[in-house]
Amino acid sequence: MKILVFTEKPFAPAAVKAIQNVIDAAGADMKLVERGTRQDLLDAVKDVDGLIIRSDVVDAEVINHAPNLKVIVRAGAGYDNVDLQAATNHGICVMNTPGQNSNAVAELVFGMIVMMCRNKYNGTSGSELKGKSLGIYAFGQVGRNVARIAAGFGMDIKALDVFVPDEVMIQQGVTPVHDVKELFSQNDFVSLHIPATPETKNSIGYELVVSMPKNGVLVNTARKEVIDEEGLLKALEERPDLRYVSDIKPANAEEFEKKFAERVFFTPKKMGAQTAEANFNAGVAAAEQAIAYLRDGWNKYQVNK
Repeated sequence: MKILVFTEKPFAPAAVKAIQNVIDAAGADMKLVERGTRQDLLDAVKDVDGLIIRSDVVDAEVINHAPNLKVIVRAGAGYDNVDLQAATNHGICVMNTPGQNSNAVAELVFGMIVMMCRNKYNGTSGSELKGKSLGIYAFGQVGRNVARIAAGFGMDIKALDVFVPDEVMIQQGVTPVHDVKELFSQNDFVSLHIPATPETKNSIGYELVVSMPKNGVLVNTARKEVIDEEGLLKALEERPDLRYVSDIKPANAEEFEKKFAERVFFTPKKMGAQTAEANFNAGVAAAEQAIAYLRDGWNKYQVNK
């Protein structure tokens, strides 16, 4: 077995060592390419059985260059950087590593929320989170960690997720919501954790954002594609009390920052999972899952079934 670890944005050295240990213990060979170009990926993937990536794009061209490839593991929750149909057509199992980055993303959500509530620490009087309402859009691993932290702040927590039974939310002190318009209109803060799918792309736009209560804050640590940027711009123009924070820069970030400097914030790059702990956990999980599939056909987290 040969497993390629290809990362344009490298794992931390400790994570690379741990990944190597997992692969070595299984008697497999590891090929490591860090900060690689697309051509590097096309060259490196030609003779491997497994591929571990982060945010690197694996499309049909890459898959066509990998005749031996049997499994792709995306170290993280999202997997829209992998062409699932092309993988399925070639009999390749695609997996993600759900839960490994969840706490890191959830903590970033509140780091950005607190910063905006305190007016970016500019010396002016801000507001507190206690007693405020938070709407969580998608109640997966990240959403549940967001709810856990929000409870510590004394917030009123609601969530919308058509795939999660109401009982699961209620058990965690969260009020289920069944309509996205209600989620936005009844919460001071809305935190997005939905994937980028044909149904969700450009789904968060003017009508939803402008319906938020006074001083509402929209937080996006999901995907850039779920935001209708023109609609969001219009909402922020009409409502000078609204704010938007994200760890994914919008395509027209400069326009947002020029018009709404005090009311928007974007991290330089996607940083939800950028902690030493999340980096290590996701990398090790990816290696273990790749080995388990190649050795035993284990596919619990397959996303292209």
